[in-house]
Amino acid sequence: MNNFTTRPEIIGNFGVVTSTHWIATAVGMSLLEKKGNAFDAAVATGFTLQVVEPHLNGPGGEVPIIICPTNKKPIIICGQGVAPQKANIPYYKNLGLNIVPGSGLLSAVVPGAFDAWMLLLLKYGTKKLRDVLEPAISIANNGFPLVPNIVNTINSVKDLFIDDWLTSANIYLPNNQLPRTGEIFKNKKLAQTYNRILKDCENHSINREQQIEHARKIWKTGFIATSIDKFCRQNYFLDSSMNKNNGILEGNDLAKWSATEEDPISYDYKNYSIFKTDFWGQGPCLLQQLAILKNFDLDNYDVMSPDFIHVIVESTKLAFADREAFYGDPNFVKVPKEVLLSDTYNKARAELITEKASLDVTPGKIENFGGPVIVRFKGKTDESFSKFNLGEPTFAKFDQTNNTPLGTTSGDTTHLDIIDKWGNMVSATPSGGWLQSSPIIPDLGFCLSNRAQMFWLDENSPSCLVPGKRPRTTLSPSLALKEGKPYMVFGTPGGDQQDQWSLHLFLRHIHFDLNLQESIDAPGFNTAHFPNSFYPRETDIGSLFVERRFPKSTIKKLISKGHNVTIEDEWSLGRMTAASKNGDILKAAANPRFMQGYAIGR
Repeated sequence: MNNFTTRPEIIGNFGVVTSTHWIATAVGMSLLEKKGNAFDAAVATGFTLQVVEPHLNGPGGEVPIIICPTNKKPIIICGQGVAPQKANIPYYKNLGLNIVPGSGLLSAVVPGAFDAWMLLLLKYGTKKLRDVLEPAISIANNGFPLVPNIVNTINSVKDLFIDDWLTSANIYLPNNQLPRTGEIFKNKKLAQTYNRILKDCENHSINREQQIEHARKIWKTGFIATSIDKFCRQNYFLDSSMNKNNGILEGNDLAKWSATEEDPISYDYKNYSIFKTDFWGQGPCLLQQLAILKNFDLDNYDVMSPDFIHVIVESTKLAFADREAFYGDPNFVKVPKEVLLSDTYNKARAELITEKASLDVTPGKIENFGGPVIVRFKGKTDESFSKFNLGEPTFAKFDQTNNTPLGTTSGDTTHLDIIDKWGNMVSATPSGGWLQSSPIIPDLGFCLSNRAQMFWLDENSPSCLVPGKRPRTTLSPSLALKEGKPYMVFGTPGGDQQDQWSLHLFLRHIHFDLNLQESIDAPGFNTAHFPNSFYPRETDIGSLFVERRFPKSTIKKLISKGHNVTIEDEWSLGRMTAASKNGDILKAAANPRFMQGYAIGR
């Protein structure tokens, strides 16, 4: 496996920061160097990611955060905004829609990221608002180099921007011209927005806590909420339904919502305890996959073998089928949590795994629980052929020889993991509000999340649309204890792939003694054999995507088992970052694919 290692695992004892963009990683480390803790660094890193990866997240998006303060239990900070009060199934049905559009204003939910970062800073950080906002303001004002994926994303929506989303074209297509890779790009309007918040807060008080609380108030009821309300009410824009619609998100929706703290869900596997968000996210899928795989002796498998890949993929199909049947916001849906993560239930699920690939979406049966599993077969729905299929952020496939685009593949966002010298840990997956999700609000310089596309318009589904309900997000940071002590934070962009790629890293690390970087660099794979969380909500039955670096014999055997194998580029599947603590030793690693993610530490 060492043949696949691209870079060293970072080792130190002062602090480690890893994220999906090198600039954000550098900003996070700068906060640690200025005597900030991991939580200060995470907030500054999060705001920086909004600027340098605008095609993957933004201020109008959301973020789930999992933390483990020194000598305390893990905690979830939920920054997933909810459906507007006017959002209900009849409203969308009356517009002739069968599913929520994947772009535009109709799919907007309450933007939750800002308040979540402020709650983290207020309760667990030490720095002032200026310390965490100033790097993002400076970068947005002075510019940052565009990576190829940003340019490719802008190019994919260029016609839409020029023809209809003119407010977006004004920022991302200056003079209707596509920016170039490596060009220094600025978003001065966003810088002005954050600078206005900062100055208002500093004029309000010199007290750290009062400044942060005032910033939250500005977002909920001040000029941010007012601008969002006005923009949604007064504007009609083309969305993926190929119709022009206005938004139903109102200022009152922002005023009523706040980020919250809650207990995580956990599962014990070997001598580890893994913590994830509650069932309003897909995080428990990783735990359920572990509960299924506990019935197989993975120590006796080969990490590159077809049998290892097969059993993991089959466990994924079972866990994600249960996601569709049972998962939803526990504030609205009764979820059979104890059963879904019980050894008895998952032993029965494991017995369904045979030597052949399953070609059925098969949820379990739990009396008095569950809803329909809505399977929309790939390429066979009206929405499959929308001109603007913008449901999920994409990343570009490039010919590495001449750096020309080969097309796009779905599943991306951002992620960060940080551990400081005191042992504080944080993992977060900021997403939503990406530049192609909805038109830019010209007063603010950012757009809104389209996370409502994850709701079903079927009242019998546990993830059906209800006002004030959280969409069942794919965003899924992870934290693990080892023998009861905080050990590792990890995660990845990737939509429905997140709790596949994260699982693969974890299994490689604990079963095959690969270090964090080796576990990330190992050849990737994943399946889409379940209803996709993003517009147009398709299911790719029997699919198995594998990187070309797997041995030909492995790929041949997987095909013989009945998997519908697609061979991807050598370095294309996976976006992982990870950080760990063992005694005083801190380690970190980052995904080398697309040459953007970096880990740093000392």
